[in-house]
Amino acid sequence: MVRSIKNPKKSKRKNKGSKKGEAAAAAASSSSVPSAPAKVWQPGVDNLEEGEELQFDPSAYNYLRGFNIGWPCLSYDIVHDSLGLVRTEFPHTVYGVAGTQAEQSSWNYIGIFKLSNIKGKKRDLVPAASADNDADMEDSDSSSDEDDDEDESNDASKPILQLHKVAHQGCVNRIRSMIQKPHICVTWADIGNVQVWDFSSYLNALAESETAVSRGDNSIHRHSPIIKFTGHKDEGYAIDWSPVVTGRLVSGDCNKCIHLWEPTSDTWNVDGNPFVGHTASVEDLQWSPTEADVFASCSVDGTISIWDTRLGRSPAVSFKAHDADVNVISWNRLASCMIASGSDDGSFSIRDLRLIKGDSLVAHFTYHKQPVTSIEWSPHEASTLAVSSADHQLTIWDLSLERDEEEEAEFKEKMKEQANAPKICHHSSFLFIRVRRI
Repeated sequence: MVRSIKNPKKSKRKNKGSKKGEAAAAAASSSSVPSAPAKVWQPGVDNLEEGEELQFDPSAYNYLRGFNIGWPCLSYDIVHDSLGLVRTEFPHTVYGVAGTQAEQSSWNYIGIFKLSNIKGKKRDLVPAASADNDADMEDSDSSSDEDDDEDESNDASKPILQLHKVAHQGCVNRIRSMIQKPHICVTWADIGNVQVWDFSSYLNALAESETAVSRGDNSIHRHSPIIKFTGHKDEGYAIDWSPVVTGRLVSGDCNKCIHLWEPTSDTWNVDGNPFVGHTASVEDLQWSPTEADVFASCSVDGTISIWDTRLGRSPAVSFKAHDADVNVISWNRLASCMIASGSDDGSFSIRDLRLIKGDSLVAHFTYHKQPVTSIEWSPHEASTLAVSSADHQLTIWDLSLERDEEEEAEFKEKMKEQANAPKICHHSSFLFIRVRRI
């Protein structure tokens, strides 16, 4: 599984000398060469040629804006706050943490950030049902877009990124905030260390601040972790906090070992005797949403294992899940018998753990053509999950829907007829966005 990402800063430095020439050529040709018409990118049908990029349709989003904390990041996590669980009204505020993949190991840091003053389109919660109102809805969206543009032209209305940086030894492979105590975070480093941090001082400062810290505080702070564990024999990516027992943690490495962390009053006791059952790298870990002593793991060996910490250091159950590496798993928080897994061959599966000794496979999908990089159940709908892949797609699936062959045929015909129309098409649980090739 490829986990690294390209370094945009290197690319910019490499191409710096040719920027002016390219810009001049583009300016000279822009007035004489008409822009290419918008075209639907069809997943699994169209390929992205070298130099081509997908372009999004802004009307599909209530809000879309990019932020960065300096270097590329392999991992980030949302930090839970006390502003409310279901927030639907703009402006929004969100807290998060992210770990960098810097050009040099000593340049890495953890970003603790706050995004505030996020304003977006004001849409009705229930869209108009009548087709006669389509024109009115389009006018409303257009007006809303114009309002957004006008708002962001005013500095007071622009979104604000506030950021604190904490030095981190090595690239951050993964970072996770504790569910019960969000200011406590754990990081996996590419040098083999797992560290637990207390970021309460930085998060409190962000909560109290009304100004953009990023404008005046660009320094990298030296902050000691609560604990650093060096018992893993290799680097890793798998880590998970228990949703049932506050502070309980498991970490898995590329050397097929899993270690259990038990919280004490002010630190953690890490069991030096690892859980061993996989024959290759442990890729992901998930605690049971209901059982305090049960967790699941997946591996490059193609298996998923279910472990019970009360039963020793071998898996309680292990089964073949995919023919290729199992990259990611997600345990359904609303239907705790269901677990989803994504593979390096692009497939993903749903299993019923109540049938684990028989045929537990509920569904198997081969829609994606590149490795599945992330999979997660919805926290609000038990039958809905999201899947991302290296094939440039994020798909949303609703397992409660039944396949409708007539609808699929109509959709394919519609795609042929409207291939150049810049609009959004909905089909079952998928969202396809029309794009412009460059």
